[in-house]
Amino acid sequence: MATVNFSVPEAVKQKFNKVFAGKNKSQVIAELMMRAVEERALHKRRVKTMEGLLKLRGRKPHFSDAAIRAAREYGRP
Repeated sequence: MATVNFSVPEAVKQKFNKVFAGKNKSQVIAELMMRAVEERALHKRRVKTMEGLLKLRGRKPHFSDAAIRAAREYGRP
């Protein structure tokens, strides 16, 4: 198991200790860190997906308002 040292504001430390009193704080922090890693990976996947969609959007053909209107009205009684 690795040891990690980092500094946090005293107010954060006090609130953390109060909220997680009686809990294994190392386990709580490890779970929070893993959650942050998963959220970052999800964010990166979402960004990549959006970039792909935007690239595809740039490739689709453009239609005039008149062509769109005609397509909507085609086949209507």
